[in-house]
Amino acid sequence: MKKSFNTVCYVLSVVLLMGSCTKGDKPNIVFILIDDLGWSDLPCYGNNFNEAPNIDQLAADGIRFTDAYAACPVCSPTRASIQSGQYPARVGVTDFITGHWRPFEETIVPKNRTQFLPTQIVTLAESLKGADYRTAYFGKWHLGREKGQTPGDQGYDVFHEYAGGGFYSPRFLPPLNEPNEGRLSEILTDLSIDFIDENKDDAFFLFLAHYDVHVQLDADQNLIGKYLAKPKADDYPSNAVYAAMIEHVDKSVGRIVQKLETCGISENTMLIFYSDNGGLVSRFDKIPLLAEGSLAVYEDSPLKYIATSNAPLRAEKGTVYEGGIREPLIIKWPAKIKSGSVNPTLVSSVDFYPTFLEIAGLSGPQDQVLDGISLLPTILQNGLDMDRTLFWHYPVYHHDVPSGAIRKGEWKLIENQVDNSLALYNLQYDLSESNNLIDQNPDVVDELYKALKNWQREVKAEFPIPNPNFNPEKRQEWGRHPDRK
Repeated sequence: MKKSFNTVCYVLSVVLLMGSCTKGDKPNIVFILIDDLGWSDLPCYGNNFNEAPNIDQLAADGIRFTDAYAACPVCSPTRASIQSGQYPARVGVTDFITGHWRPFEETIVPKNRTQFLPTQIVTLAESLKGADYRTAYFGKWHLGREKGQTPGDQGYDVFHEYAGGGFYSPRFLPPLNEPNEGRLSEILTDLSIDFIDENKDDAFFLFLAHYDVHVQLDADQNLIGKYLAKPKADDYPSNAVYAAMIEHVDKSVGRIVQKLETCGISENTMLIFYSDNGGLVSRFDKIPLLAEGSLAVYEDSPLKYIATSNAPLRAEKGTVYEGGIREPLIIKWPAKIKSGSVNPTLVSSVDFYPTFLEIAGLSGPQDQVLDGISLLPTILQNGLDMDRTLFWHYPVYHHDVPSGAIRKGEWKLIENQVDNSLALYNLQYDLSESNNLIDQNPDVVDELYKALKNWQREVKAEFPIPNPNFNPEKRQEWGRHPDRK
């Protein structure tokens, strides 16, 4: 499927508008996305076991957000929200591609409207290309792999999409020119550094999408040994393989930062460090989460099944509780951002698109709604916006039942989309979402519920429907998704 005529016209109009801009007018943008990294996994967010000195330094040199969110508790929808600037429910991708499936559950869940990022969307990369940015994507894409759906079809000049094989035998599309020697995180960093070096004299947008710290967990044995020898932290699993994977990511961040400094372009480069959803505590199918190369590390330990903990946040990836959607977010931009800032502004993954548009001096694409807001005023002035409203729509079974959520200020309302029950939490006083205040605050419930319903209608959200094949004895069984080839 080809891009729409409106998409082509938009890109051409931006090219004409920005033709007179010089490199000095536009900062570089480096976006580092981690897979399944939890809000509580980093030392700069309070973790006492894992080590990430380069990420800690990034936070010391930039701004660290405490209340940043993914637009969905799983990967593909959040990634689609970044590329489109739209909530997953509006895009039509509300579960990972292809999706979860329970054939005998109480309800039949909606399928993704497309099993790829819709091609009519003008992506973030396409917009920035219109402002003469060179664009690159390296790593996990998970938004479609067929012809017309790849990063190269969605605005990226250069790309190598991770296509499976694990952390030590990775495959790429298109294949690399040289043998895939080394660990996946190092190969992706090498590709990114080469791109920076080749484009240091031009404005560029680099998207580095790590597969760490996704299951199946695997890491260098020397790093695993380091963390096995380290005393465990209280109230944290202290999984040595998981900790080693975080160190692999940290080394990548350090190498990218060093390259920007060596090239003399760090000052005018915005670097974003972010995760696509909350931390995974254990696999939904209850099997060991260690790769074969690391399975012997915890052969007789419960840590064979436990990666991390999101405490004090509730739950994990695959839920709309805080543990599934609250993310680490750090932004460094030496020329503009005051170092060492900490900001509690509510942020969503839909905000990156309008932020980068404003940085590049662009208006949004015609006939494409952008659900986010530009973070530039917050970033430049360390301003606060504690009263905005954010939404989530996750109508599938995963680590919880199909659910929706809304947060406005300190209040969060969760809707169970199977039995229609509601829960209300005050996150200012109850970060762990342990005290349901639904009966004590009827006015707040009424306001948030009406706003949630209005939003769901606006984005044409799709909901579970009763399952005629419901079988209480088999309801927990997982089946093959009807769209999976």
